[in-house]
Formats: sequence, structure tokens, C-alpha cells
Amino acid sequence: MATVKVTRLAKIPDLVRINRYSRAPELGPRLLFFSGGSALTGVCQVLKQYTHNSTHLVTPFDSGGSSATLRKAFDMPSIGDLRSRLIALADDSVTGNPEVYSLFAHRFAKEAKNRDLLRQLDNMILGRDRMVEPISNPMRRLIRHQLGYFREAMPKRFDLRGASIGNLILAGGYLNNHQHLDPIIFLFSKLVEVRGMVRAVVNDHLHLGAKLEDGSQVIGQHRLTGKEVTPLASPIKKLFLSSRLDRAVLAEAILRKKNRKLIQRSELICYPPGSFYTSLLANLLPRGVGRAIVETDCPKVYIPNLGQDPEQIGMTSDRMVQALLAQLRADVPDASDDNRLLNYVLMDGRKGAYPSSLSNGLMKELGVQVVQTPLVSKRSAPYYDAELLVAALLSMT
Repeated sequence: MATVKVTRLAKIPDLVRINRYSRAPELGPRLLFFSGGSALTGVCQVLKQYTHNSTHLVTPFDSGGSSATLRKAFDMPSIGDLRSRLIALADDSVTGNPEVYSLFAHRFAKEAKNRDLLRQLDNMILGRDRMVEPISNPMRRLIRHQLGYFREAMPKRFDLRGASIGNLILAGGYLNNHQHLDPIIFLFSKLVEVRGMVRAVVNDHLHLGAKLEDGSQVIGQHRLTGKEVTPLASPIKKLFLSSRLDRAVLAEAILRKKNRKLIQRSELICYPPGSFYTSLLANLLPRGVGRAIVETDCPKVYIPNLGQDPEQIGMTSDRMVQALLAQLRADVPDASDDNRLLNYVLMDGRKGAYPSSLSNGLMKELGVQVVQTPLVSKRSAPYYDAELLVAALLSMT
């Protein structure tokens, strides 16, 4: 058997390639994204039209929003971003399961009384709720069972106001499967016909911590993003994982074998836009992630944030690339070639609002090619256009 490495010149956008993928998305390319949060929701809704084979490794370390209530009640990983990504990739057309999709995307009213929401939850478990009744068996029975497991374990004072039904189903399945996420994510994916694969990068119940440039420490993802609390006054120097939210207790997470294989079978690895530290770099913290990336022979692409990310205080575009590579190198200090970690930076220098331009000299030194291509349209400005972004990535596979 002979092994050869084949390279090609990529045209962006490659309309012939994109059109071919749209005709048979079930045969589409294996793009892998390291991300969490909602920044990729629009991209995923476009992406599933071209490929059903994308993989999304999502951080389970979030400590804010409705996920925080579940984490506190059950000592579990965060599932909000997992649910959000599953819904974004679900088949929401009439050929899918629209009734299941609507239920999973539904939230209890924030202004309702908790006792009324508890009654509604009990009716869902009994199959008598208006959102559950239209769902046919065996799907309805499976959903009722997961909600039943959640209800049985739910603390007496648990606040259901604003709770996502999808999150409650995931939590019930997690509790029913010996505190393991993969089985319920698999079931969830089948029920809403997810056009891709979503996995937590690790299953561990851990929290994000950060050492700041001023010497202080902050524990908790929600305290780093600048969304639920006052933005940080000092730049982040280094991320770490903690087993406690109330104080720093250093912990280590290890990439599972099945997720390593998902990385190694990728045809393109994307470091996408989103919260730079708590979404992107957080996914690269587990031991083994950088090693798996080095061992994967495919294009590795970084797409910088547009505008101001509260987590990137005072960072230039050069510093963003350097911070990304530093986090990757931390797992593979013996890697002699940055080209195994990052190949391309995709930017729209004409319409995109970046902190600064990238230094050609530094990028050449790092072996990184800057690709300038239209990514922001008139309708999407000042944000990325999901259609243009997906087209660029597909063209590079």
C-alpha cells in the first residue's frame, strides 16, 4: 500500500465544490469546530445545508445562565451550550420532527409562579401537556422518561422559571446514565435529527479560572465574559481549570479517546469566532487536545472575532494568534512546527472591524498564511455573514 500527500490550490469561494456539497450534504466534508456559546448558531444553520458530517466539541465549563442552576443542583457539567448547538444543527423542517424540535427549544415563562411550572412539568411527564401530546411514540415515551428522571432528582426548591425544556431533558438523561453525557446527547440528536455530531470536549464537572495580568485570580466562566458581571479590568494572562467555583482548586481534564478520534478524522479544523477565552481557548485546555491536533493532517483555520470581545482587553490581532498558539503549544511543548497547529487566518480586511492588522513578518515567522476574503456583507455588518463564512470553509476542504 502506498501513501501519498496530495495538495491543491483552493479557490475561495469554490462555487463548484459548494454546489456539489449542497446536492448531497449527507456526503459532505468533516469540518470540526472548537467552540461553545451562541456565536456559531447562524453558521450551523447554514452549514447543515451542505454537510451532515461536521463535528462540534463544546466546552462544558460554563457557570452562568440557566445552566448554573442545574450545575449547582446536580454537580454536573454545563449543558446549555450543548443543547444550543444541537438545536442549531437539528432538522427543523417538516421532514424532521418539528414537534420535538419545538419542545426542546421551549423555555418555561420567567414571570410564572414556580408551582404552576411544576404542574406543567408533571403534565409533560404524564404526556398530557399540549407540547408533548402531538409527539408520537416511542419518541414521546423517551422524552417523558428523561423528564421523569429529572423530576425525581430535582431539589425541592429548584427554580423552574426560565428553564429550557431541552436542558431538563439532557439533565434527566445525564442523571439516568451514571453521570455521563454521551448517551443522552446521542438520544437527543436522534430525536431532533441533528445534522452533525455534537460532543462535550470532556465530561468533567469543572470550572474555568483565570490568572490576570494584575496578579489576581477569577474563578467562574460567568465572571470572565463581561456579560453577567462587570467586565474584567485587567487582561487574562492564563486560563486553568478548577474543581471548585468558590475558590481555586487546580484540576486537570483529559481528552477522551473517542474525541481524539473525532479530531484525527477531520478534514478541516476551525478555531471559530466567539468568546476568545471562555469558548475557544477553554476547549483547548484538556490534556491531549493539542496532541490530537498536531497528529491530524488537515487545514487548521482561525477566524478572529470582529468588534470588541470583553475578554480580549487590549489585544491586537497579532496577540490573538500568539495566545491561540500558546494554548495549543502548552499541550505539545515538543512540537517543533507551529504549522501543525495553525495554517490559516481567515479575515475580511475590507469590511471587518478588527483590533489591528496582522503583521506579515510575524505570520511568516509562524508559518501562518493570512487569507483575505469577503466574510462580511451589507446585510450582516458589522458581523460575519454566515453564508460567506461557510462558503470559505467548505472551499478549503
